[in-house]
Amino acid sequence: MAYDERLARFRQAHLNPFNKAPEQQERPDGGGPPPGGCCPPPARPPDPSPGAPEGALDLGLAEDHFSRPVGLILASDVQQLRQAIEECKRAILALPEHSERQKDAVVRLIHLRLKLQELKDPGEDEPNIRVVLEHRFYKEKSKSVKQTCDKCSTIIWGLIQTWYTCTGCYYRCHSKCLPLVSKACVRAKVSHQAEYQLSICPESGLDSQDYRCAECRAPISLRGVPSEARQCDYTGLYYCSTCHWNDLAVVPARAIHNWDFEPRKVSRCSMRYLALMVSRPVLKLREINPLLFNYVEELVEIRKLRQDILLMKPYFITCKEAMEARLLLQLQDRQHFVENDEMYSLQDLIDIEAGRLSCSLTEIHTLFAKHIKLDCERCQAKGFVCELCKEGDVLFPFDSHTSVCTDCSAVFHRDCYYDNSTTCPKCARLSLRKQSLFQEPEGTEAEP
Repeated sequence: MAYDERLARFRQAHLNPFNKAPEQQERPDGGGPPPGGCCPPPARPPDPSPGAPEGALDLGLAEDHFSRPVGLILASDVQQLRQAIEECKRAILALPEHSERQKDAVVRLIHLRLKLQELKDPGEDEPNIRVVLEHRFYKEKSKSVKQTCDKCSTIIWGLIQTWYTCTGCYYRCHSKCLPLVSKACVRAKVSHQAEYQLSICPESGLDSQDYRCAECRAPISLRGVPSEARQCDYTGLYYCSTCHWNDLAVVPARAIHNWDFEPRKVSRCSMRYLALMVSRPVLKLREINPLLFNYVEELVEIRKLRQDILLMKPYFITCKEAMEARLLLQLQDRQHFVENDEMYSLQDLIDIEAGRLSCSLTEIHTLFAKHIKLDCERCQAKGFVCELCKEGDVLFPFDSHTSVCTDCSAVFHRDCYYDNSTTCPKCARLSLRKQSLFQEPEGTEAEP
């Protein structure tokens, strides 16, 4: 059998379902089929012209398509692509299962859907920066990261969809969801009101919210009709499933009052606020819960280390070697440790409870003390000798066995300082010097 005849029979048995079957050609004299056989070989269907109807689109499912590039799509608008997708679905169901032609049809369907998504969500003309409700959105360039839109709670397909991220609170959403954003940027709230809610889950009930989500005002109820009400353990308010994804976070009020660091379910807005506030030193434990130092030994140890570091700070500020070595940058992640010993951040408390902060701060304390007492001669020269017993080694105010005079900052042995009932020798010497300075001018005026 000739090759052309076999190809013609194969095409007749596997016609492209998207091309109309050609009408049988009649003989010029109006007679029946041409001589030489009962049925003429089927003619190849003509290629669709640019003005052909949508049903005649060549989706590349015929056997002659496999020489074409995979990305070739003839449909150009949304309506044509939708019709082509439906026809491609029907073709896939009609083809034999697990056949090569069905696999190629599935690939073609994927390309059609990608093309449709590109037309529905174009990303070429989107601006790189968008400002909405104090959010500063930047267009993301990553295509392989799989994220979830914070507005519609659906997946962001970075390969085919344009999406934005707020540089302040990391709010993510599709480009098409930007006009629908109703949540203000949490970074602005942190800048204007950097303080925690320090009441444990201050619940007020759904009736105070009119049975609506505290954020988007969607109807909610505890029965899940029309939407499930989810409580935020930080604010005590109820949210819908779109605004509350059951994210877990450490609640500051429970950590301060109960020393409880078990993560609790919070809303999306609360989670972002806590994430931005976690490193801010806004907790003054001595005022909020002073009894906490009596029950948590680690807090007492951390407070002593911080007090010692504050006593070491003047040495480093006046030491050229320490400034060149930038020793104080060892605490650049906790800058408040070199400013005061009262303020704590939530991250400090989390690290104290986990035992991480005690170890790292002890290492830094040892490094600082080594520089002052052993490595640097200038810092060693700023040590003290106990003027009460005038014995022993050079003393420094951060040594554990010393006491510091609150008036003149002189350093003594602790035992000597508390056993001596007299006043501080340095304070007495300074007072005598002041008296002499006031008396000298009077004596000079009395002379003739």
